[in-house]
Amino acid sequence: MSITFLSWGTAELSLLLSYDEAGPVRVLAAGEAAALPDPARDPEAVDRLVRAALPLVEVQTTGGGRLGTSGKRHVDGAAARALRHTGHEESTGADGTRTLRVLMADDASGLRVAAVCTVREGVPVLRTEACVENTGGRPVVLEYVSSFVLSNLAHGLPEGRRWEEGLSLWTAANPWSGEFRWSRTTLAERGLYDVGMVAFGQTGSKNRVSLTSTGSWSSSEHLPMGCLEEPSTGRALLWQIEHNGSWHAELGDRFDDVYLALSGPTDQEHQWRRKLAPGQSFRTVPAAVALVPEGGFEAALAALTLHRRRTRRAHPDHVGLPVVFNDFMNCLMGEPSTKALLPLVDAAGAAGAEVFCVDAGWYDDEPPGTVGPGGVPGWWDAVGAWEESASRFPGGLGEVMDRIRAAGMVPGLWLEPEAVGVRSPVATALPDEAFFRRDGIRLVEWGRHQLDLRHPAARAHLDGVVDRLVEDYGVGYLKLDHNIDIGAGTDGGDSPGDGLLGHNRAYLDWLDGVLDRHPGLVLESCAAGGSRTDHAILSRLPIHSVTDQQDFRLLPATAAAAPTAVTPEQGAMWACPLPEHEAAELGTVMLSALLGRVHLSGRPDLLDPAQAAVVRRAVETYKSYRHLLPTALPHWPLGLPGWRDGWIALALTGEDGTTLLALWRRDGAPDTLTVPLPRLSEHDTPRALFTAGPQPSYTWNGRERTLRVTLPAERSAVLLAFGPAGVV
Repeated sequence: MSITFLSWGTAELSLLLSYDEAGPVRVLAAGEAAALPDPARDPEAVDRLVRAALPLVEVQTTGGGRLGTSGKRHVDGAAARALRHTGHEESTGADGTRTLRVLMADDASGLRVAAVCTVREGVPVLRTEACVENTGGRPVVLEYVSSFVLSNLAHGLPEGRRWEEGLSLWTAANPWSGEFRWSRTTLAERGLYDVGMVAFGQTGSKNRVSLTSTGSWSSSEHLPMGCLEEPSTGRALLWQIEHNGSWHAELGDRFDDVYLALSGPTDQEHQWRRKLAPGQSFRTVPAAVALVPEGGFEAALAALTLHRRRTRRAHPDHVGLPVVFNDFMNCLMGEPSTKALLPLVDAAGAAGAEVFCVDAGWYDDEPPGTVGPGGVPGWWDAVGAWEESASRFPGGLGEVMDRIRAAGMVPGLWLEPEAVGVRSPVATALPDEAFFRRDGIRLVEWGRHQLDLRHPAARAHLDGVVDRLVEDYGVGYLKLDHNIDIGAGTDGGDSPGDGLLGHNRAYLDWLDGVLDRHPGLVLESCAAGGSRTDHAILSRLPIHSVTDQQDFRLLPATAAAAPTAVTPEQGAMWACPLPEHEAAELGTVMLSALLGRVHLSGRPDLLDPAQAAVVRRAVETYKSYRHLLPTALPHWPLGLPGWRDGWIALALTGEDGTTLLALWRRDGAPDTLTVPLPRLSEHDTPRALFTAGPQPSYTWNGRERTLRVTLPAERSAVLLAFGPAGVV
């Protein structure tokens, strides 16, 4: 049997594929071009890779089943095994993008699959997706289609090193108000072992390590990310599933090696099936993987950060990074009014804010605490029309908007576009088909219905709302929140999961439409804090609220880890100064937002002059270096932060060589710490950009590349800069 090999990609990231007349197209290896095996020079090594390699695209169909496996794994689908190579196309874009389109077909079933792989010069990141088409004469029901599959992930381990202990798996729990909780384990610690059955003709252990998210919150339990790292060499593969709905990731062992499979919704996990009639097709959600030969998680994250920047919609907000005041957090908490807002507008302007966003409650005519028919208090079950409350704004909402503009700020408003309260007039004005339903019954979650943006009436309603607010009030900023998780899906597709996937894609299309009509409008992504932290949305919206955490003592752990999932110029963190904060505490309050996007809130109108001066100084300092953030890459001198760590550190290094270092000392931590900074040069010297309260001391040891820091007060922080003098 003759095997054909195809090597494709860039110097930074290439693929080695194989295909023959008796099997599907397979990816044998991926990584640096120079590190890939050469079939002509090392045929034995390539033979080992061929044995364990999986098809380029895994497909499972109803009635097709799997071959050579069992249990819950999504590999070895019979439909994928039946595909044969029919051609491939390579192209290069003007921006350095290279694309490989691999075509496969099964003449017996009529299935045709096109796998699309994309890389960019200088960035070791591969983006993949697939399209499945039914060209046969009978319907085909899809139960699983992979976005990305790669086998042989342990083939580079040193001789005698078992994959169950030699590979580390990074995953990130993402609890509400405690986001980005990364942890590292071995595969054995996650329950995946070499059980020794390959020697007896079996494929492996038949179990897996899996992560799954079901519903309209893409990151409510875990980030749609993970990393497989080889600590002995620093090789790492970091992945993200670029989807704003249900997704699945799994790792398993196969023929003494390890595979990774990524996908959107599945039948097994998400009630997703797609029935393809003759002539119909299905496109997977995209996935991206960064592969680096050394440097581990941080090097892979740097590559993925570059990918995020190069694959998002351009917006002036990515460069301007205006400071946003939002009246919700530890402030009005959903009870705005003209009387309450006007002092805040003046205080926010004096503090240096450049955008003022009126948050939830501006449409509510009911007294606080009123429980409506939906069983929830206040306005929660009445939203949907998005018209101002006359009782809250007796002179009209325009009075507040005008005051914001007069203070030199851009006015903004909070919306929850996909939610319609059960007693909102919109709930009866729109047809049933414009809402999420199951078995014909409208879904209700926390007193709300969920709009289905596949329906033209739902989309027309939201387009009308946004256009009216922009035209009537001149808003330049809309905070788009989403506070319900509606479950597996809705009617109107081949399965509930298919209905949800259709809505997910329609929502992204709606966002694109809004920005096409209003290119200067800033849309903020929010979903109960960071419950929709995914690149599908972040590639469109320029700013993202990462948490709902209200306790300033807990924010540093989230702030320091946020750049793992959100670029610094997009990740917005709360800074909520309150009159009860002492000077050192104000330093922590403000610094937690200063290496991302500043979301100022709290009660700046109630601060004394000395406190107000600290806040104003922090904002002025931020404005002096924020131009560095859009090119900065993150690293963690003390490692990724644990939730209870006493000291936390985050460093950002810009393309000009400037490094910004934030250090937080929390309750119970010793006052002095030595921070390793091996990335810096011997001649770098630190200078303090911002601190408050008892002043820190620090000593730079250039020969050892270490910084000894003393913060005299608990709950205090310092921001230091290294690099070219005069830049900040």
